[in-house]
Amino acid sequence: MTPAAVVFDLDGVLLDSEQRWNEAKHALVTESGGTWRDEAPEVMMGMSSPEWSRYLLEDLEVPLSQDEINADVVRRMEDGYRAGLPLLPGAGETVRALAARWPLGLASSSNRELIDLFLELSGFGDAFRVTVSSEEVARGKPAPDVYLEAARRLGVEPQLAVAIEDSANGIRSAHAAGMHIVAIPNRAFPPPPDVLAPAAVVLDSIKELDPEVVKEAGPPSIPSSG
Repeated sequence: MTPAAVVFDLDGVLLDSEQRWNEAKHALVTESGGTWRDEAPEVMMGMSSPEWSRYLLEDLEVPLSQDEINADVVRRMEDGYRAGLPLLPGAGETVRALAARWPLGLASSSNRELIDLFLELSGFGDAFRVTVSSEEVARGKPAPDVYLEAARRLGVEPQLAVAIEDSANGIRSAHAAGMHIVAIPNRAFPPPPDVLAPAAVVLDSIKELDPEVVKEAGPPSIPSSG
């Protein structure tokens, strides 16, 4: 058997954007008189926008509404992307190579506005048949919702899809959805060994991801009964 589809995460897999998210949120917290915590970046990794905006409001004491928090951070991210989209080296070539073999999806914790801006600016956005933001489902990562929705929109069974992930909560999400996983561990916040264990393949860089790796990570062949 070969995989029926490939579903990419966005931040940390195709974009070197995790630090930008942290900087945007940190700036809002400090400028508004909130209280930043050292553990905040790791706590928020994988959260949907309703989840992290609630965290900034309730835990980091930002004196704004959730909608205002969300809009401010997204504006900072949009400005940064328009100034220079932080594509990871090899991302475009890898996506194109895999799109020639399989239908591709995107399952991201980013806001819809930022996903659409990435699709517009990247030069390879047309390679993705479906894209899902975790703000469009009930729960963000590590819940499986965003990956299950991506599989549903692609019209494939989750267990026949391969997910490309970098973070602990992302890997948990894809694993909970029943997908096979290629992990490209986040360098700033590497997943612990027990979380990384379900990954079929672990790579150092997206440059190493090619169709052969996807086939290796995909559903195993079914032995013939004869």
